[in-house]
Amino acid sequence: MKPDHLDILNPGRCCLLVIDPQERLMKAIHKADRVVCNTALMIHCAKAMEMSIIATTQYEKGLGPFVPELAELLADVTCVDKIEFNALASYNVQQVVANLPASVDTLIMVGVEAHICVYQTAVCAIKMEYRPWIVADAVSSRKKRNTKLALSRMEAIGASVGPAEMAVYELLGKAGTPTFKAMLPHLR
Repeated sequence: MKPDHLDILNPGRCCLLVIDPQERLMKAIHKADRVVCNTALMIHCAKAMEMSIIATTQYEKGLGPFVPELAELLADVTCVDKIEFNALASYNVQQVVANLPASVDTLIMVGVEAHICVYQTAVCAIKMEYRPWIVADAVSSRKKRNTKLALSRMEAIGASVGPAEMAVYELLGKAGTPTFKAMLPHLR
């Protein structure tokens, strides 16, 4: 029997979890532009493939709304404000996750901060028997070192870690499809 982490991403088994890309927080994040750009790519991909998307804010009253570049893309997405660092510890997030299609077993994660909210959510996802897939170039922290250590730690505990383009092409599976053609403008 092969380990689950060797499976190629399948859109019918995935949910994109966008964690806290908020205005005030992103101003302090290392390589914030890269995180926003790759988060947008993953949102476009999830929408093109009709995957579930859940977005969270961390205490929106204090850290503000989503960055403008992502706010419009997330306007039609289920967004939950939380105070917990582990998104899956939030009762309201748990309610949304409970309503995901039964086929969903993989949470593709993007957002900030890698060593706090993303890490704690990945740990909880594993405990809940979800497969976390961390989009390495769509997560970051205030300090570069914390991002690097968080990605290493998440990989060590069993999360899959890779770049946005890897995730997109795994989800696409092949060229020539309408979905592939819809994604081409975002992949250049």
